[in-house]
Amino acid sequence: MRSSITSSKYTYLHDCKWPCEAVDVHHIIVKKSGAKGFFRYFFSLVILATAFYLFLVKEKSVVIVLWSLLLNAFLVKLLQKSVEKGEHPSDESVVIMPAFGVQLETHYASGKVIRRFVPMDKILKPVLLECVTPVTCYWSLSLIVHGEAELVLVFKDLRPPMKMLVPIWKALCAATGTKGSSNTCTEDG
Repeated sequence: MRSSITSSKYTYLHDCKWPCEAVDVHHIIVKKSGAKGFFRYFFSLVILATAFYLFLVKEKSVVIVLWSLLLNAFLVKLLQKSVEKGEHPSDESVVIMPAFGVQLETHYASGKVIRRFVPMDKILKPVLLECVTPVTCYWSLSLIVHGEAELVLVFKDLRPPMKMLVPIWKALCAATGTKGSSNTCTEDG
């Protein structure tokens, strides 16, 4: 069974390949923007065209043409490197294994994957928090973990909308044995 929710920036996928009691996988995927790639190649082409034009103009000094070519080549290389080396995640996943724990995964476009495992007996409560900064306001999903001084962020780099966080929060509440209400999880009792 697979369900999904989409927004302008993210896609949420819920995979249930195995019985839900065994493994529950939730993915938040960043939508690729074709505009960024287009502008990168467009500006590279403009810089190279300028360099080629300066090379063909006979009235210019050879030194100016060589410096222009060198500068343009450096700018193209810098533009490509800044796009490729950007450590922006392509997606983040939450793998819930009720018998063992929760694995938090961050997948980068370069192929690098960072995983963090939190044992189920250490998780006290999953919480949804509203984060307010001077510029923006967003929702965050965190885990209160026994022995940790700070909350463990489920999504370190991404800020998916509330409608994508709620199903993951409910699944975490169910796996940890806490009952979910509209804003917080309360212990069964």
